[in-house]
Formats: sequence, C-alpha cells, structure tokens
Amino acid sequence: MNWMNTIAILLVAFLAVFLESYYRGLRNLIGAQIDLLPALVVYASLSANISTVALIATLGGLWFDSLSANPLGISVLPLFVIGLVVHYCRDLIMREQLYAQFMLGLAASAVAPLFTVLSLIGTGDEPLLGWCSLWQWLVMALGGAAFTPVCFYLFDQFNRAFSYQAQPETSFRPDREIKRDRGRHVDY
Repeated sequence: MNWMNTIAILLVAFLAVFLESYYRGLRNLIGAQIDLLPALVVYASLSANISTVALIATLGGLWFDSLSANPLGISVLPLFVIGLVVHYCRDLIMREQLYAQFMLGLAASAVAPLFTVLSLIGTGDEPLLGWCSLWQWLVMALGGAAFTPVCFYLFDQFNRAFSYQAQPETSFRPDREIKRDRGRHVDY
C-alpha cells in the first residue's frame, strides 16, 4: 500500500460525499440516499494500514456531516469503529471473494446509520424515525453492499495501472549458459 492509493481513497470519498449531496435523482426515485462511505471504509480496512482507515473515517465523516443535517462529527465514530473491527479481523476475511465483499459492505452499510442514530439519540437529539426509516435503512444497506465489490474492482484496477508489479521468479537463471556436446551435458 502506497501513498497514491491513500490519496485515491480520500479523493473518491470526497467525490462520493459531494455526489451524494448534489445529485438527487436517485434519492427522489427510490426514496432514500445511498451512503458510499461504509463501502470505502471496508475497502480501506482490508487494503490499507490503520492510518488510512483513520483518515477515511475522520475526513469522510466530517465531509458527510458538513453537507448533511447531522451535527458535525457524529458520523466519524461509527465509521472508525467499523474500520477498526474490519481491519483487526482482516487476516480472517477472504478479501478476494465477491460474496465476502458484498456481505462486509452490507454489514457496514447497515451498522453505520444504526450507530449514527444511536449517537444522535445519546446526544439528546430527536431524529425523525418512522416506518419510512426502515425502507431507507434497507436501501442504504443494499446500496452500500452493491457498491463495495465495485470499490474493490476499481481500486484494484487503479493499483495495477499505477503500481509496480513484481516479476515472478523463475528457476532458470539468465546468466547461466548451457552447452550441449553430443550427448554430454556441460554446465559453465
């Protein structure tokens, strides 16, 4: 993991938060806004170091809160907790499996708004909750789950394009010369 990937993750998080707040067509069509930050946190947790996870949770949460009706900083803790748990268990997770990516994205996208609502209630705010909130929560969870494998694919393509790929080691040494003499084998 290099600094270019960290910058790319932060840039995509910034663009995702901006597009979520700017483009309202999908929100008006399905009645809910899909949050892409939990999917990015899952990718960063499985592919980067803990400082990148902390950066994406902090900056992404602050960017999201600054463009929403949330109090500033309320989304940071849920994103960081999700990133920390996934990062801690990443040796046990099958990162390359599409099913695992989808399920992690589903869990993260379902837990993040739930923790945010609990944080809002804990601070004394009264969020608007009703039966419509259940539909919005389901759409957010499924939308984030669908975006998580897309994240992995796009960032893997980015890494292939801009990162140094090590050549596989072969058993043949290029500095070795083999001379063949009528049935005899001579190495020099």
